[in-house]
Amino acid sequence: MPDLAHRRAAAVVTVQRPDGHPLTDTEVVVAQERHDFLFGNIGFDFLDPAGASTTLADLWFDVFNAATLPFYWGRFEPVRGRPDTARLLAAARWFAERGVVVKGHPLAWHTVGAPWLLDLTTAEIADAQDARIRRDVADFAGVIDTWDVINEVVIMPVFDKEPNGLTRLAWDRGRIPTIRLAFDAARATNPAATLLLNDFDMSTAYECLIEGVLEAGIPVDAIGLQSHMHQGYWGEEKTQAILDRFARFGLPLHLTETTLLSGELMPAHIEDLNDYQVTSWPSTPEGEARQADELERHYRTLLAHPAVEAATYWGITDEGAWLGAPGGLVRADGTPKPAYDALRRLVKEEWWLPPTTLRTDASGRVPVSGFRGTYSVDGVPFPLDGDEEVVVRMGQTSITPVAGSSPVGA
Repeated sequence: MPDLAHRRAAAVVTVQRPDGHPLTDTEVVVAQERHDFLFGNIGFDFLDPAGASTTLADLWFDVFNAATLPFYWGRFEPVRGRPDTARLLAAARWFAERGVVVKGHPLAWHTVGAPWLLDLTTAEIADAQDARIRRDVADFAGVIDTWDVINEVVIMPVFDKEPNGLTRLAWDRGRIPTIRLAFDAARATNPAATLLLNDFDMSTAYECLIEGVLEAGIPVDAIGLQSHMHQGYWGEEKTQAILDRFARFGLPLHLTETTLLSGELMPAHIEDLNDYQVTSWPSTPEGEARQADELERHYRTLLAHPAVEAATYWGITDEGAWLGAPGGLVRADGTPKPAYDALRRLVKEEWWLPPTTLRTDASGRVPVSGFRGTYSVDGVPFPLDGDEEVVVRMGQTSITPVAGSSPVGA
């Protein structure tokens, strides 16, 4: 079984009464509240939270702590000057209020482009793209502070499936200047944001692009790697090799888009997954068993690699899934597949500290160890992130400084 020691931490927690004196020789309940590792899924099914299935929402929140929301320009702002800000902001706040890290995807992409860009000159497209990024990053700051800034730039200058403004911009100005435009706008607007470069191309072409971007001094915070496995599971060896290749840049890796099927696999000869069109693509019992096995193996491989800090599965349900593929973790009828159960068992059982009763010693101390994340003592939160000493003062409701501890628990 993969070694996950780098995901774990231990600390001696000193529990204080509200007056600052140690809470001695007392039973307390220590529990894990969330993982530091970002177990993500798309939040596309919850853009109207009030109208969404509560059953599906309960399944989502029982496993995932990170949500990706759609900012495809052609849908977000089909008419210039009329962005869908209010609806997306309400959905983002709904997730954030429940302790979920929210990411916007993407700020710049050649697909699902704004149709009105076609009427602009290249210079005007550049100005519009810059303005779009500054507006949206500012409007969502504090709610969405993680962005897939620009998507699939390896093929952007030569993309020929549909007319779009970004391909023209990338062809005229080049990949790296186009990336610089997007990242500079996002960074200037929200200096504290986590900004990703994202791509499906796992070849050396993406490595070369990253090399050029970093040599140009463009401030990338994390590298996004897509892993849509509609044509079959990569396997541990291939996955490990890909992670090692991209980890050499010294940046965190986010598996931004992961899919494993619970039905018939897409034929291997299909080069562009979007070209595969079928009228029915059902989930099958055999496929569901395979999906559960592969998903567990995939997540174990990701957690074992120290460079990976996030993994986003692309779809909670088969209902409305990309390409109509049976890639969800929940069937279209709302019942969980074995893959959902397998992932939940990993995230909330094997990699989780359930409520545990401990007794403080004569100094008010208890030892705590587990996967890095947020924990609580009798409901009072504290971070378990590698520091050896933590102080928790009862009566607090959030993680705030308490004198004499490093870091300080509330």
